Amino acid sequence: MGNTFKTAFLLTALTLLLMFIGRAFGGQNGMLIALAFAVVMNFVSYFFSDKIALAMYRAQPVTREQLPRAYQAVERLTQRVGLPMPKIYVIPTDSPNAFATGRNPKHASVAVTEGILNLLTDEELEGVLAHELGHVRNRDILISSVAATIAGAITYLGHMGRWAMIFGGYDRDSRERGGGGLGALLMLILAPIAATLIQLWVSRTREYEADATGAHFTGNPYALASALTKLDAYSRRVPMAATPSTAHLFIIQPLLGMDFGSLFSTHPPIAKRIERLTGRPAEFVQ
Repeated sequence: MGNTFKTAFLLTALTLLLMFIGRAFGGQNGMLIALAFAVVMNFVSYFFSDKIALAMYRAQPVTREQLPRAYQAVERLTQRVGLPMPKIYVIPTDSPNAFATGRNPKHASVAVTEGILNLLTDEELEGVLAHELGHVRNRDILISSVAATIAGAITYLGHMGRWAMIFGGYDRDSRERGGGGLGALLMLILAPIAATLIQLWVSRTREYEADATGAHFTGNPYALASALTKLDAYSRRVPMAATPSTAHLFIIQPLLGMDFGSLFSTHPPIAKRIERLTGRPAEFVQ
């Protein structure tokens, strides 16, 4: 319940921040336009974010005969915890990773890369799939998509506002409404940063809970811990190109060159995730 309350609070903060930016740009009308913009973006993310994400990574649907390992593991898990059977996809890349998407458990999909199938043992693969089903069970996928969409919208509006100020679009009336040009400028700079940080915070808190849920599904937290260790090491050697808007979906941070500290990461540090799973420091987990 703590994570659920925190996520709801942060998503509300993102929406209010978007409306605040709209009001600074255009007063009451600007705030209403920003709210309408948020509603449209939320509609798109709710109904089409899964299809967009799968198409972006050229994920291909597979049958039980084509991928018996994954199908058997997912069937065991879904029957054990009472979830509908999701669609299974394979992403054609050697980089090991996986993600789940969909607006609810009845419309869920789980995608795994070719690399993860070749790297992990059956127990480790089951641990990863249980983690992804944990996201489905906890309805993290929709929450993360909405957060990412609103944060992206705020960032986009912030960029528009800066260009408007440069070319004289921010007039005297706007300055009076916003409390001065300097305050408006700071807001335009800081608002997208705040939106991004909130999005990342939402993602990180949900990863911890999905780890715990997945370990509960399998009854074997060490299998997931072992998988995370392998994925972290191998993905550094074979990086996966991904967009910032979808990086939070994956079980392992897919983007390299983003090491700005834990504050700017979509995922918690692997060592901390392993320690939470096993109760032991990561270096003592084989």
